[in-house]
Amino acid sequence: MFLEFTAAFYAALFGLAIGSYLNVVIHRLPLGLSTIAPRSRCPVCRSAIRARDNIPVLSYLLLRGRCRRCGVPIGARYALVELATGALFVACILHFGISLAALVAMLFCALLLALAGIDFDHFLLPDKLTLPGTAVGLALQPWIPWTDFRGALLGAVAGAGILLAIWGGWYLLRGEEGMGLGDVKMLAMVGAFLGWKGMVVTFFVATAAGAMVGLLLIVSGRSGRRARLPFGVFLSLGSLVGLFWGRSLADTYLGML
Repeated sequence: MFLEFTAAFYAALFGLAIGSYLNVVIHRLPLGLSTIAPRSRCPVCRSAIRARDNIPVLSYLLLRGRCRRCGVPIGARYALVELATGALFVACILHFGISLAALVAMLFCALLLALAGIDFDHFLLPDKLTLPGTAVGLALQPWIPWTDFRGALLGAVAGAGILLAIWGGWYLLRGEEGMGLGDVKMLAMVGAFLGWKGMVVTFFVATAAGAMVGLLLIVSGRSGRRARLPFGVFLSLGSLVGLFWGRSLADTYLGML
């Protein structure tokens, strides 16, 4: 018990630090900028952020959500991404134990958060994350207990195939793209990490969540029927369900059949 508590504590600290870096990835990667150098800067006054002002979550609270130099408000999402990463890393330890599988799950969660943040801002799912992510997911299969290489390969191929078929069908019927090809590559990455069962759960959860949010926006008058939604956000949500409960959900459903 003490060992698990200690591991969860350090996982939280590690997650907060990784979350801080994910904020840099979300901001810089779509702009084609390096995520390593230069140091983080205020986007308004361009002053470098000091080390004491770059402590995850704590610095945000102490600064009351404002830049120390110019006083411009800092988006709450920066702290939320850090908190979410820390919480997910703890969940990985609690769910998978102190194991290599937990580390793989943490990597997968970090990729999902980065992709969700970028898609929310730019309607973009960068190949620099999805394609290497797919390769890494397949390569890490010996350390993943929830699927095997055959299931992961099938999940990657089927995930890409499902969305590619939807993309092609919509284009033939309407003469326009109903979604971006980045969604296709992201679901392939999900399949590579979670296997075909986790990929199917991800797809159904993402589709249901996206349809529900879209319907609510239409009913509330905040958007029309042709409004775009960042489907990568819903794929990330579905992937988390698939990671923690996908195999059991799929097995229960197949058992009912």
